[in-house]
Amino acid sequence: MTSTTYGHGVVPGSPEREGADASGTAPVRDRPLLSYRSYIGGEDTAGEGWVYTISSRSLLEDVFSSISLKRELERNPDSPSAEHPYVVGRVAAATTEEIDLSLEAAAQAAPRWAMVPLEQRLELGALFRETLLANRQTFLDMLVAEGHPVKLARWELSCLLEVYCPESIGWYHKRMHSECEYRGRRLISRRAPDGVVCLNPPQNAPAPSAALAVLAMMAGNAVVVRAPRSIPLSTMYVLRDLVAPLLEKIGAPPGTLNVVCSNPRQTMDRWVESPFVDDIFYIGGSEEGMRFQAKAIANGKKPILELAGNDTIAVWKDADLEKAAEAITESFYGSGQICMVPNSVLAHPDIADALIEQIKIKVRGIRPGYPEDENVLLSPVRRSEKFFGLLNQALEGGAELICGGHRMELDGTPSETGVFLEPTVLRVDGLPRARELEVVQQETFFPLIPVVVPEPVPHNEMRELFVDYINSNAYGLRNSLWSGSPRVIDQFVLRVVNGGLLKVNDSHIGFLPYLPSHGGTGLTGGVFGEANYPMLKTSHLQGVSVSAEAISPYKAVFGDDED
Repeated sequence: MTSTTYGHGVVPGSPEREGADASGTAPVRDRPLLSYRSYIGGEDTAGEGWVYTISSRSLLEDVFSSISLKRELERNPDSPSAEHPYVVGRVAAATTEEIDLSLEAAAQAAPRWAMVPLEQRLELGALFRETLLANRQTFLDMLVAEGHPVKLARWELSCLLEVYCPESIGWYHKRMHSECEYRGRRLISRRAPDGVVCLNPPQNAPAPSAALAVLAMMAGNAVVVRAPRSIPLSTMYVLRDLVAPLLEKIGAPPGTLNVVCSNPRQTMDRWVESPFVDDIFYIGGSEEGMRFQAKAIANGKKPILELAGNDTIAVWKDADLEKAAEAITESFYGSGQICMVPNSVLAHPDIADALIEQIKIKVRGIRPGYPEDENVLLSPVRRSEKFFGLLNQALEGGAELICGGHRMELDGTPSETGVFLEPTVLRVDGLPRARELEVVQQETFFPLIPVVVPEPVPHNEMRELFVDYINSNAYGLRNSLWSGSPRVIDQFVLRVVNGGLLKVNDSHIGFLPYLPSHGGTGLTGGVFGEANYPMLKTSHLQGVSVSAEAISPYKAVFGDDED
């Protein structure tokens, strides 16, 4: 029988740190198996079967063993294979009954939690930030075990620390509740919680995305989170081990937080049809998200969408090219499998050649390797057929290959069978041609970025071309500008309207206090797209007027002649 720790466990690391035999035979773990059940109404419930997390390192060392271990354990949880150091942990698969129970538990908790004063609910954000910092190494180890390069895991942690920093929480407080005095009345503008919020995090970054549920709870909602079946462990760790104890500490009723690991379609269907659900926070692809939006609205639910990004970095002729090139290479972080990395570059023709040379220099530092390696930024790409389809279509359409374009091995050598893709840069001359290429039109989700160079035109026309080109993007997550000209910057700030965030002379993917964590327009955020502040998106605005003493209704309507 497997030695098991339920919650509050230590994350197993790589085989070298877990007591693997030096000869490579009969590796055995030296720590209990980290294990989570469904968390419903303040209780851990049994579930039906288990979903296992196998160390991402195993995919690079022995893909066959990795797949075999997972299959064997899901058939037989008592198998001796559970002692293999590749096995990081397991999460119970929720039954249909448990999915329904989680919604009922949230519905029972929501009105009681909403009555808790805003100041008390806001404490949850500060406490969560402190807890993340206290458990930062375990959090990072968990993400690395699931395949995030450690440098990217640190970035994901830094994002959450900004979302829950004092400046951000102070900003949320002002928008959740503000007051003034007027003619003997206390006038209040406040946001009331929507009720029960369900959150569906993505597979590429489940734990950091699931942590946004804390914002929905700070707004006064009860939440149900679906941990993705393919990669549930980090989500369960963050919510069950870090957040749940904090809710108990501040007196939240059981059911304020519920977490289940379940089939996506089955779960989403039940959420949409349930009378208990008010909002559904959906993170995923644009096509699926748009279909979900229509279904949710038809069933009276508020859809909060966080879909694909197809971000542009615009580089003006007076930009700091070295720093702009550094920001452009953020496109390759995690092999491009992050929604908020830049997907195309719009380069002023006067500096296009020099910028491309700088990009080529910076690309040399983007390399593959084991995720715990400090210098690694690329992740394995398991299915690369679409990458080569996009690349070939672009080349046939007139694009020029600047660098990359091949598979490669763990050590960076080109290979026909490697699990990594080289960082790939294309040059596309002419705006009309660019919009015809799929690599420019759509989010690629690969380490592949086109540098689009417009035809030379007079200065004022070029500025118009830049703004119009960015606003014509069907997506709208983030946009970036690199320029030293105050006039150009002002034009962009005033006229670029299709994104949830605009960064100027800064990291494209970096998070900051006060500004939105995610969100955007068009195919990124749906018909209600805008900057996504989950605390505001899961609440609704109310105006309140409280008179200190009885006021004549007639005077209240028609005014006082003496005034």
